Amino acid sequence: MKKEQVLIVEDDADIREGVRILLESENYVVHEAENGTKGLEILDENTDLVILDVMMPGMSGLRTCEEIRKISNVPILFLTAKAQESDKLIGLMAGGDDYLTKPFSYAELLGRVKALVRRYRTYMGKYAPETEEEEPYLEIGGIRIHKTFNEVFVDGVEKNMTDIEYNILLLLMRHPGKIFSAQNLYESVWEEPYFYSCNSTVMVHIRKLRVKIEKDPKYPQYVKTVWGKGYKFDAGNK
Repeated sequence: MKKEQVLIVEDDADIREGVRILLESENYVVHEAENGTKGLEILDENTDLVILDVMMPGMSGLRTCEEIRKISNVPILFLTAKAQESDKLIGLMAGGDDYLTKPFSYAELLGRVKALVRRYRTYMGKYAPETEEEEPYLEIGGIRIHKTFNEVFVDGVEKNMTDIEYNILLLLMRHPGKIFSAQNLYESVWEEPYFYSCNSTVMVHIRKLRVKIEKDPKYPQYVKTVWGKGYKFDAGNK
């Protein structure tokens, strides 16, 4: 099995070096870029994760993320010096999957890296074992989703999903009609302990998912909000 490859885009050389040493000690292959332009040049189909600083001279991390999303669904972990909730949500809306606020512990960074890479390799089908034991797709209404790989079709049109969006949709579609609280979704999809602030993270990803699968995201027919309780996939669309 090939080693996982991580690209870190960070203008602070000391942070890049520290992250590189940590990840190389865990057997990751690490590529470094001091700015967004260089990072886009290095990024390729073998990249399993991008660690991206938000505040960089020239092309910002947010702009870099938007450019990455035009060509790849690779998971993006933002590093931000800003602790305001609004800044974190802007990063997620730009296409990021997760974020860490500086200063961060290496243990916390390593945990996020392992979780994001594991999900990406599983749900993009990288090095996943093939199986023919059951129908590989789940279909409800006009949505057809692969149970193992990141493949989603809405009314026959393939939709590009991040691994987080795919995983949320797959979980909801496996249990149509069941209400999942924000805590249920976060702990199942992110595989991390839930805190109250995580609710906004879930909301952002639900919003992005609706944009991709709903005819009118303001009036969703598939992924519905059950006020005061959580979210469900509407089984009535069978």
